[in-house]
Amino acid sequence: MSGPEAAASRAIAFIGGGRMAQALAAGFSGSGLVEAGDITAFDPAADARERLAARVPGVRFAATGAAAAAAARLVVLAVKPQQAAAACAEIAPTLATDATLVSIVAGLPLGRLAALAGTPRVVRVMPNTPSLVGRGVSVVCAAPEVPEADRRRVRGLLESVGHVHEADESLMDAVTGLSGSGPGFLALVVEALAAGGERAGLPADLALALAVETFAGTGALLEETRESPAAIRGQVTSPGGTTLAGLAVLEARGLRAALADAVVAATDRARELGRSAG
Repeated sequence: MSGPEAAASRAIAFIGGGRMAQALAAGFSGSGLVEAGDITAFDPAADARERLAARVPGVRFAATGAAAAAAARLVVLAVKPQQAAAACAEIAPTLATDATLVSIVAGLPLGRLAALAGTPRVVRVMPNTPSLVGRGVSVVCAAPEVPEADRRRVRGLLESVGHVHEADESLMDAVTGLSGSGPGFLALVVEALAAGGERAGLPADLALALAVETFAGTGALLEETRESPAAIRGQVTSPGGTTLAGLAVLEARGLRAALADAVVAATDRARELGRSAG
């Protein structure tokens, strides 16, 4: 394959140029899997276009979503749930018959996506914001009509920004509640740790640095050793020691239950967004 047909097969369009689109586009091009010039994006907001251009020098921009989608075989829908129906209506007439639509819209089911876009070749992905630094988590589910080659390509591209898992669509709202919203919950935990360090007498900058680095190091320890969180917790919890004193407060104040409830609340909201999309 060569010439225009080969170029079209490499082309990727982003409908929406926000932070997640920026992270994915930067990862895709930075990995060498695609050239920046093979990526075309549409976003009506000038500031979003400017940030995307800064992160992915050489990216192309289209005047409309329809124009962005027209020449691409892989089209990434990266808009807010409330904007999904209008975005799909715009791109549907120009989608190539062999194009695959990849949605990162929270809560939007495959069936609804296919109906809105007028194509059965749809993939649903829930990435998260650590993709901005190549440490993201993405969970994928695809409609049966998506060719295996496109499934492999989507997975390979997502691996350029972190871990990739596949799951049944029935689990995607819970995925959104845990890994999609999780960075926000964990950032709050880091804020609280830093605030505690300040109350204990540390300067603010040192408290924040220690909180961030301890958090990141513990995550790396869990990932690399594959030990359970309970095992890691047990290794630093001595009878009558400092960690045990702190854990007793966390359990008494309900931290464990509060975080679990937060995931459930985010999951419920993802379902609501899916029902309202379109």
